[in-house]
Amino acid sequence: MQLDLSGHHVEITDAIREYTNTKFGKIKRHFDKVIDVHVVLSVEKLEQKAEATIQLNGSKIFAEDTQENMYAAIDNLVDKLDRQVIKHKEKTNAHR
Repeated sequence: MQLDLSGHHVEITDAIREYTNTKFGKIKRHFDKVIDVHVVLSVEKLEQKAEATIQLNGSKIFAEDTQENMYAAIDNLVDKLDRQVIKHKEKTNAHR
């Protein structure tokens, strides 16, 4: 899994990078066919926004979350993506 992390109006520190890597490891444990992950962290006034696109075999999954804290936004984003990846995994297993 290749993780691409970028920031829009925010500097990506080592702490944020490490936190994001550990959180996205949760998705890798549930579904091992994740090819690429593109994460964009941005700040707009008082809102911290995290959005991500995951590329799987044959499909893409997108989610975003906005919070007052960047770490909370990353947590909620990973939870949303995890639910979507598990749903995708169940669909592909059911059709085979």
